[in-house]
Amino acid sequence: MVSQLQRSLLPTAQGAESRAPGRGSLNLAALNLAIEGSVQVFTSPHRSFFTSVMAQALRISGQGTSVLVVQFMKGGIGQGYDRPMQFGQNLDWVRCDLPRCLDTPQVTEEEARAIVDLWQYTKRVISEAQYEMVVLDELSVAMQFGLIPPVEVLDFIRKRPKHVEVILTGPDMPDAILDVADQITELRRSTQG
Repeated sequence: MVSQLQRSLLPTAQGAESRAPGRGSLNLAALNLAIEGSVQVFTSPHRSFFTSVMAQALRISGQGTSVLVVQFMKGGIGQGYDRPMQFGQNLDWVRCDLPRCLDTPQVTEEEARAIVDLWQYTKRVISEAQYEMVVLDELSVAMQFGLIPPVEVLDFIRKRPKHVEVILTGPDMPDAILDVADQITELRRSTQG
């Protein structure tokens, strides 16, 4: 990941500025580097808040990388994609515009529409290269509930700008998604007492 490289060790392109004006960050367009983002999956047998993923998103955004965190199944705080919470300059956090968190496949038409709208928004802003990392929290639950087809998620992964890091979380991630992941992290509870 570019933000983890020592920027002083990267070569500069002939006749190009190596740093973006005013931010002290590397200007990849000027360097014409093709650094491919990875696909990471964090899963567990139960619904869980993956604190390590959120810590990674905060840390990376603090280093100057633009990050979008999307929570598909969380609501209850009067927030939708048109009202993102912003953490610092580089991290936007969005949830569905729903009055509750979704925990069963029995959802109203309005709830299903809110999930689909959030998914469409996510695909659009990532395709426009507005973010360098995207966390898709509990996307597997939205797929399990039949709200977002896994084939659409695969298409999104394949068509995203290649520099974008994608992190998917949730229980029971479909095998087709696991097959394209560069890294899979499974959280398990110990049965030993």
